[in-house]
Amino acid sequence: MDESVASGLTRALGTVLGTAELPVRLRGWDGSEAGPPDAPMISVRSPLALRRMVWSPGQLGLGRAYVAGEIDVEGDVYAAFAALSSAGKLAEKGAFRAATLHDRWELARTAAQLHALSPEPAPPPEEAPVGRGRRHSRGRDAAAISHHYDVGNDFYALVLGPSMVYSCAVWESPEVGLDAAQEAKLDLVCRKLGLGPDSRLLDVGCGWGSLAVHAAGRYGARVVGITLSVEQAELARKRVADAGLTDRVEIRVQDYRLVPDGPYDAISSIGMAEHVGRAELPGYVARLWGLLRPGGRLLNHAIAFNAGENQWNPDSFIARYVFPDGELVGMATMVGALEAGGFEVLDVEALRRHYALTLRAWVANLEAHWDAAVAATSEGRARVWRLYMAASALGFENGSLGVNQVLVRRPGPVEPPLRRTEWV
Repeated sequence: MDESVASGLTRALGTVLGTAELPVRLRGWDGSEAGPPDAPMISVRSPLALRRMVWSPGQLGLGRAYVAGEIDVEGDVYAAFAALSSAGKLAEKGAFRAATLHDRWELARTAAQLHALSPEPAPPPEEAPVGRGRRHSRGRDAAAISHHYDVGNDFYALVLGPSMVYSCAVWESPEVGLDAAQEAKLDLVCRKLGLGPDSRLLDVGCGWGSLAVHAAGRYGARVVGITLSVEQAELARKRVADAGLTDRVEIRVQDYRLVPDGPYDAISSIGMAEHVGRAELPGYVARLWGLLRPGGRLLNHAIAFNAGENQWNPDSFIARYVFPDGELVGMATMVGALEAGGFEVLDVEALRRHYALTLRAWVANLEAHWDAAVAATSEGRARVWRLYMAASALGFENGSLGVNQVLVRRPGPVEPPLRRTEWV
């Protein structure tokens, strides 16, 4: 008697994960089922999913199959992703261990038995093309930013909600709601930077202009916001105009390395340093130092690997589909780079749990507006965002990922307050 599709898939996924006992139940494209009866259900709808595992036996192959709709989760996506990430030989921080030659042979043998062995399928079109030119050159960085951010302002509005803030919120409690938590974050940034009437603020990676509008409208600051995303800049300028702040806020499509008009009283870099790259950190720090007046403050808000360093894998799902050429570093590396560049550290605040709440709120928005989100971009793109945001939420909850606000100052005549109670 021929083996059922589900039994073969169980063996194949076990090979990828390095475990004989899967924590999920599988339904094959023939309707067969295998695995623990009470475990999260994963439906494998097409032999193409198994072919992708044969050719890319790890996170990337599974991710491609999910984006293409060849694999789906029935029920709670968090339960399924958590079960997979805890299985077998998954390495520290959720990375898949490299497949051995024996693994590849076993996968090919299983695929042949299930009549699913064939040439490698083309990746879903949502995958980023391999970057051309020197990594982190201005042109390649602009292309990487465009891949992630120029996917439609309407799509981001559905996911982010009215605040249009695409970084970790600050939650007084889980009950306050996403918009209130994002407003609290914007206000906290302004207070940490010591903004006041006519303070000159440079917002590096300004997104859709939310911090610029808040700083100018609430604190009277004069703001220059820069982004490499043309779509972000267009909407940010409209939001500035709608708020009646065109005399105080300028939005530019500009690389931070080309800003010509310092010095600024304060600089914010919120969720931008992840795009800089480890090797480029000294230049990033030096450039921001040069744009800041003596005594001025810089707030660097960035995601980090927790519990030590980890190498960014350019062939991981998140590197191929979400943040091409992005790179995370540990907090020690970031603080060390800032101090090596001459900055004095004033405050470090870890917001790990806050980002888990933020990501879950974004996933809830996406799920609630699924049909509209698909119409605004593509089903594949919506699936990319659901996978990356839900998996990232789990990463922040289990402590493998963190996010930190590091407040520093360029030494100068203006002393910081004696206690951090000025801004908390």
